[in-house]
Amino acid sequence: MPVSTTAAVARAGADGFTWEPVRLEDPREGEALVRVVAAGLCHTDLSVLAGRLPVTLPAVLGHEGAAVVEAVGPGVTSVMPGDRVLLSFTNCGHCTACLGGRPTACSTFFLRNFSAGRPDGSSPISTPDGERLGGRFFGQSSLARHAVVDVRSAVKVTATGEDELAMLAPVGCGVQTGAGAVLNVLRPATGATLVVFGAGAVGLSAVMAARLTGASRIIAVDRVPSRLRLALELGATDIVDTTRGPLPELLSGLGDLTHALETTGVPAVLEQAIDAVSSTGTVAVVGAPAAGSRVSFDVNALIDGRTIRGVTEGGSDRLTFIPALIELHRQGRLPFDRLIRTYPPEELDRAVADAQSGATLKPVIRFSGEDA
Repeated sequence: MPVSTTAAVARAGADGFTWEPVRLEDPREGEALVRVVAAGLCHTDLSVLAGRLPVTLPAVLGHEGAAVVEAVGPGVTSVMPGDRVLLSFTNCGHCTACLGGRPTACSTFFLRNFSAGRPDGSSPISTPDGERLGGRFFGQSSLARHAVVDVRSAVKVTATGEDELAMLAPVGCGVQTGAGAVLNVLRPATGATLVVFGAGAVGLSAVMAARLTGASRIIAVDRVPSRLRLALELGATDIVDTTRGPLPELLSGLGDLTHALETTGVPAVLEQAIDAVSSTGTVAVVGAPAAGSRVSFDVNALIDGRTIRGVTEGGSDRLTFIPALIELHRQGRLPFDRLIRTYPPEELDRAVADAQSGATLKPVIRFSGEDA
């Protein structure tokens, strides 16, 4: 039977989310109904709300869910009621990229993750009076007390209780994106120098991951002193405060920059990252600016051997990478819990404001549950 629940709805022209009663369809083949324990708030959600990314509104967003499975659709065997899951991106599972173990390169990745609906255009979410709301954003739409999710987005995990499960929520996107860009894509070798532009949740996840590689120097670039101090505590060997002068000058004395990660989504910063890396250096791009943004750079810099690589969700296979990141955390080697601050649902507006101002690196909305 359809489920009545509450969700944070994003509507065009609004400056915030509104909690509204919604109805969820029964899960179809390939879907599951989950009770959401927690949902991380990501800057991608805020970019959609602000109209900077082409997602049709109204919709329920959220793509860092931690949840408990309550029911499954016909034929589903990958998860069962009672399973604890983290929710991440989804993919088709049968295109050349997916079959080759590269789900983030899925030929229908954008359709399945950014359209806020099923691939056939339908949505499992509506208002009580029948208004269709976009659902299954990144296969989940987890800014809600319950969600009907694509089971491909659900990764089974173990947790000692729902408090621990809630703390793991950001692994589904932010932590995975930053850590994966380093460990799966850039892979700095012994003696390499990595510069991370932006010390937010994604950038600091990259700093923590870089500490697990052979990189001899890990440089964090930001304008917020508290973030730079935390970067040093989490593994950065050097910091660059962009309020202290022109960025090219600040970087010029740091030697051979072999790898760079751009997380800010600011086109001008990407241009500077491309200029900063050495010949044969690589720039990985994870920051998403407004749709249609352009950058310019010296073509001869590419002829020299530089590489620019776009990276989605850390280039990971979430089914294996997410459990690996959780194990690193439990070993004390990836302390991403230091980035998190939890908020009750009624403080969602405050969480949004804190994310926008930078007061909180990774807000997580914590719904009540067995040990909330």
